[in-house]
Amino acid sequence: MAESTIQQQPLAGWDKPELDLSKAEWQSGSRGLGDVQIAFVEGFIAMRNSGRPESPSLIFTPAEWGAFVSGAREGEFDLT
Repeated sequence: MAESTIQQQPLAGWDKPELDLSKAEWQSGSRGLGDVQIAFVEGFIAMRNSGRPESPSLIFTPAEWGAFVSGAREGEFDLT
């Protein structure tokens, strides 16, 4: 498969720093049973797929994380 030549550009309004996640202490989101891990780094919350840790991580501000967790608890993301 050919390598992608598309360069990723920061999103307009993106105000989050490039975080060094190499020494992050990742925690499983579901007692080790799920595919999501989170880490608290430099005042932000990073979330990644534990099955593909080399994949890009999502970065949340504390306010964004609070809204995400609240929405998840209320079933906002349920697909069934």
